[in-house]
Amino acid sequence: MAGTVERKLSELGVSLPTPATPVANYIPFVRVGALLFVSGQICLDASGKPVAKGKLGAGVSPDEGQKAARACAINVLAQVKAAVGDLDRVTRVVRLGGFINSDPAFLEGPKVMNGASDLMVAVFGDKGRHARTTVGVAVLPGDAAVEVDGIFEIA
Repeated sequence: MAGTVERKLSELGVSLPTPATPVANYIPFVRVGALLFVSGQICLDASGKPVAKGKLGAGVSPDEGQKAARACAINVLAQVKAAVGDLDRVTRVVRLGGFINSDPAFLEGPKVMNGASDLMVAVFGDKGRHARTTVGVAVLPGDAAVEVDGIFEIA
């Protein structure tokens, strides 16, 4: 039977994909004590296709960027589940880091990153409220529009 968090994901219409395997010399997550560090996840959908490619502010709209950030957050959660087996073991979303493939004049990166943050709060409630960094970058792997990493406290 699915736990509370997975039931909430289901209510939101979210199915966790098979976690992506690393494309370079790193591992998808590292646990240190009660903290789980999840490597950056790009905005791939369940079939492995990009939700959005290109630069925010130069071909990718803020709404498309929010959807991409949400997809990244779903992929982060898939890695958390692979790491700990049960998402109900998450006691706190500590921090999310967002990397937004941006035109230099694009200033709405924080709004884009809300796509990831809003999902964490919707899924975990107050435990999903987190510290956050949002950084505009020149390029991301595969020309992805967004990449998100995370730190979680695990029981």
